[in-house]
Amino acid sequence: MFSFIWFTFLYQPLLNALVWIYNNFSDHSMGWSVIILTVLLRVVLLPFSIVAQRDSGRMQQVRLEATEAVKNFKNDPVAQKEEYRKIMKKNKVSPWAKVVILLIQFIVLILLYQVFMGGIFGDKLVKVLYQGVSFPGAINNSFYGFNIGELHNSVWAGISALYLFLSIIITKGKISNWQKGEVIFLFLFPLFTFTALWILPMVKSLFILTSMIFSDILTFIRVIFSPAKKLEAVEPPVGISSIPKA
Repeated sequence: MFSFIWFTFLYQPLLNALVWIYNNFSDHSMGWSVIILTVLLRVVLLPFSIVAQRDSGRMQQVRLEATEAVKNFKNDPVAQKEEYRKIMKKNKVSPWAKVVILLIQFIVLILLYQVFMGGIFGDKLVKVLYQGVSFPGAINNSFYGFNIGELHNSVWAGISALYLFLSIIITKGKISNWQKGEVIFLFLFPLFTFTALWILPMVKSLFILTSMIFSDILTFIRVIFSPAKKLEAVEPPVGISSIPKA
């Protein structure tokens, strides 16, 4: 039952969407087809992205209120958490939108892995195409000299990791103001990303990089039209260091 649902409602539609884009909009480049598909996916998820961006902008206020409010509960972690939940509710901040985006992108990553590890060639492709989607013949997997279906591509995995590294720095500001855990995260997260993308087909790097750029464009638009108020830094009391950041 699960296999039927996965194939019929997830794998087959995604594969057909890729081939349709390949035939009509990407100049017969599967690399550009993946980029276009990623952008279309993020456009579909735009309502969730807007909510996530809104919540991201509110988290600064949540953190400031939390540090002030729980000073009365320094020795009571349970009360601290309860106070934090109240502040989150008052500011109408919920992580559900971001969870939806991450979950759908994770599913698409798995689907792309299946597609490029054997589902997009020859007889297998003919059998899963819808009636209105033309068989494209031999698929062009070349993207500026790289085969997007190949494993262990250091160049695009490196580009994605470097972009993530720079994006974190730009978002967080001066490293001198960071906590020790944030500095460690700055280096370990891009390194983990590079390793994961290096292991997987290069198409994953295109998908992740395109999605990150799309998210950063949304953040840039939010900052321009709804800039966050500058808040004074407050030394958090015991327990507040665990509050997630925007």
